[in-house]
Amino acid sequence: MTQSVLIYGFHAVTSRLRQNAGSIQEIYLDQGRHDQRSRDLLQLAEAKGVKTMQIPRQRLDGIAGDKHQGVVAKVSALAALPHTLDGVLDSLSESALLLVLDGVQDPHNLGACLRVADAMGAHAVIAPKDRAAGLNPTVRKVASGAAETVPFITVTNLARTLRELQELGIWVIGTAGEADRDLFSMKLDGPIAWVLGAEGEGLRRLTRENCDELARIPMLGSVESLNVSVAAGICLFESRRQRTVSRA
Repeated sequence: MTQSVLIYGFHAVTSRLRQNAGSIQEIYLDQGRHDQRSRDLLQLAEAKGVKTMQIPRQRLDGIAGDKHQGVVAKVSALAALPHTLDGVLDSLSESALLLVLDGVQDPHNLGACLRVADAMGAHAVIAPKDRAAGLNPTVRKVASGAAETVPFITVTNLARTLRELQELGIWVIGTAGEADRDLFSMKLDGPIAWVLGAEGEGLRRLTRENCDELARIPMLGSVESLNVSVAAGICLFESRRQRTVSRA
């Protein structure tokens, strides 16, 4: 029997319909919703040949809890092979821009990081398999479709992966509030892997030791730290900005 997983939320389900409709076994929609968003999703599902069932909200709650926004999709877990780091890097037509997350356990933070990675054109998000959030329905919902477009790669040994990136000529930059240099004073238009730790704890010692350099985000106000997804967006944006300037 084919294994399946659930994704929920309008962004995540709509994105899967557009990207890989063949992986969707069926969609459950709140029968009490008659708004334009629901009509658009039904129309798209019909166009893609995907079966939809309109059911009471209570049944949706039983399937996926109470955070589904009125839509849940059952998706084949074997529809796509997992991304590999080598595969992603071999497919690039520009310098690598990667986001590495060290110990981010909150699925909302991971989902938000995937969303900013998609927005800034990061080629992959890398995270350890253990003691870190993985792709679950909450992550997919928060990511608003980015979990379907940004390769998410889990690795057994993060420190070893950072060393492998360095051997490939990718500059590994960790973020730390106490770093001597700030990212606005650094040249960031080449192949880069940004490494961010969990909010509050920061980078683990071994991860920090395997970075080529540490950078800090200038903090001009009264707060001392930023949410990891906000910090990721700033770092990725500055890399993209410098690439654009260097090509001008």
